[in-house]
Amino acid sequence: MTDPTPNRPAAVLLAVQLPGVTDADLAAELAELRRLVHTLGAEVVATVTQKRSGLAAAAVVGSGKLVELARLTGGTGVVPKGAPAHKDKARLAREAEEGAEDQGPEDDGEAVEEGEPAAEGEAATATRRATLVVVDHQITPSQARNLERATGAQVLDRAGVIVEILHRHARSREARLQVELARLAYVAPRLRESGGGGQGQRGGIGGKGAGESELELDRRRIRDRMAALRQELEAIERDQQNRRVHRREQRRVALVGYTNAGKSSLMRALTGSEVLVADQLFATLDTTVRALHPEARPRVLVSDTVGFIKKLPHELVASFRSTLDEALEAALLLFVVDASDPGHREQLAVTRDVLGEIGADQIPSRLLLNKVDRIGEAERAALRAEYPEATLLSAKAPADVVALRDQIVAFFEATMVDGELRVPYGRQNLLGKVHEEARVLSEEYDEAGARLLVRAHPAGLERLRNLLGR
Repeated sequence: MTDPTPNRPAAVLLAVQLPGVTDADLAAELAELRRLVHTLGAEVVATVTQKRSGLAAAAVVGSGKLVELARLTGGTGVVPKGAPAHKDKARLAREAEEGAEDQGPEDDGEAVEEGEPAAEGEAATATRRATLVVVDHQITPSQARNLERATGAQVLDRAGVIVEILHRHARSREARLQVELARLAYVAPRLRESGGGGQGQRGGIGGKGAGESELELDRRRIRDRMAALRQELEAIERDQQNRRVHRREQRRVALVGYTNAGKSSLMRALTGSEVLVADQLFATLDTTVRALHPEARPRVLVSDTVGFIKKLPHELVASFRSTLDEALEAALLLFVVDASDPGHREQLAVTRDVLGEIGADQIPSRLLLNKVDRIGEAERAALRAEYPEATLLSAKAPADVVALRDQIVAFFEATMVDGELRVPYGRQNLLGKVHEEARVLSEEYDEAGARLLVRAHPAGLERLRNLLGR
């Protein structure tokens, strides 16, 4: 449910249509960016686009579009040349208390394009003045700084929006550490944007090193914190590897796909677990592992993984590598696609590209076209023709979920073999282990003990025979 308009900050989307990008492609990207902004907690009130051969080096768009953008935010539409007046931390704090919102962040004096200032007293053309500009590209710190000075609004690029959403949604310790690491990697090159004063160089015991500026000290603190985060994540990863060793011989399925494709809804339907289900991007950041329900024999484990998104910053892929390793450990990948989304083809391509980056593209997989309850029969027929190997389903339809469970069980049963096990009366405590590793087809008792006809995977059957002394 959308919050009432007054309760959400107003935002403007800014995009450059580069050569080779069609109008449909741009519309799809902006629709996704709009959803990201909504997930962040803001409301998009206007969109500004411009066709260019590349991003303007100074402020992303040309001077005319910069003025148009400033009309929506109440800015001047001009990026002043030269650095703004120096402000120390005490002055910045004083201005914040007084509500002075017209001060832009520091600048490094880079030359910028000139533009005409917006008309004096001109009201924003949107329903209300925007306080946030979101750029559908990864931009440099100087470009963000120049946009902020010209518009008087906060500026975030696509990567910044994603990092902020992940920061808010992280719940587990591992996810919080991963997101903090990615956030620091994003913030580090933008430190001069923070307006931290005190650039004078000084040394002293317990303070800065000789000749070390405030900016250099902040950068050193960030480097130290990132190093500490990496050490903590390595320790968590070692612990997870130990757990994975115990699960390695078990049958494992990983749900992978674009963010908000319905993976968590399928996870809940397949396992009966109370995982978080929300109609928003990046609702799931933590890998959840649950047993297929009703339980299969041998048991099958299902993992729900973090969703992917177009233009996912590389530092985020690196930070979530340990989470994505669940896909590498799986015997079967289920690609979950939102069939009702017009951009589902591109979303599937993004998922495959990211999995290829981590080396999971060689694992057996199945394609699931989810949310078919939202489309008509004609669209379903078109999808069947386009993806003949795919399974069309809705996570909300119990019959579809049962059919998918049967497919998963059949995948693992294809490699199972029949065998006979003898369990002496003195080893009856191992019957539970037998039922864990195999499906018992028949069970008879004689004077020596139990004679079991079982169906199991070859490796599991061999383990049981060794455990029982052949």
